[in-house]
Amino acid sequence: MSRSSADLALRRLTLVCALSVACILGLITVFLTLASLPAFTDIGIVAFVRDLAWYPRENMFNLVPMIAGSLIVTAIALLMATPLGIAAAIFLSYYAQGFVGASFQRLVELLTGIPSVVFGFWGLVAIVPLLAAWHAPGASVLAAALVLALMILPTIILMSHTAITAVPESYRHAAAALSLDRFAMIFHIVLPAAFSGIITAVLLALGRAIGETMVVLMVAGNVVKLPSSVFDPVRTLTANIALEMAYARDDHRAALFFSGLLLLALVTLLVFIGERFSSVRPEHATAISPRSDQTHAHFP
Repeated sequence: MSRSSADLALRRLTLVCALSVACILGLITVFLTLASLPAFTDIGIVAFVRDLAWYPRENMFNLVPMIAGSLIVTAIALLMATPLGIAAAIFLSYYAQGFVGASFQRLVELLTGIPSVVFGFWGLVAIVPLLAAWHAPGASVLAAALVLALMILPTIILMSHTAITAVPESYRHAAAALSLDRFAMIFHIVLPAAFSGIITAVLLALGRAIGETMVVLMVAGNVVKLPSSVFDPVRTLTANIALEMAYARDDHRAALFFSGLLLLALVTLLVFIGERFSSVRPEHATAISPRSDQTHAHFP
């Protein structure tokens, strides 16, 4: 096979793969939409907001407490994991050397492979009793956020580390030529240059957190109400689907499918916002524009 024929075959293969992914996403969207139609026609969108509670046996389908629970738990987990993940990525990229760096990276990679049910079980037997001794009942927004933060932390660390190490060496050489110390080089040159990759890491972690089921099912408390503090139990959309789909019928089942469609729409919106946000490069990222003919210098 000639080189041009091989290139054409590879192009067609990759096109088929890309179209397959798009078709799968489209089919999932169509399936969720069709399964949710009774929720639009029989229940009505307004009912998901105005009903007094979530009590399907009495035809009450208020999703607001579960939407709020999903967003609150995810937001707190992301606020805890993002600074820790970026700091750990900086440590891994610039300060962890030799055996320490390799061991730390292997440990983070190991964390990514731990099943979510293991995290949930650990949270149930370790985090929940610890929080219960501090403030009852223990199973709460805070417990779910802590375990979720640990779950998404490896994603942020590894992807941020990749984004940081992908910054061209010429940027570091230019920083050294300007006599910038390591702190200034990292925070004023490297991090702005890796901004888009770090945002992508945070978005992937956000998608995993908002779609997580087992952890919140085991440690969040599963009480359908708006939380007034981080110590209150809460139920998320994903936990609600997992708990009730086995016995749901008719409008109840359609309402659960609508919850899934709502989650898909929310993740899509977050990805769109993230793409728009990551395309805006901070102004100080261009403070140094290294030239290819700059003199190479080693950063201390």
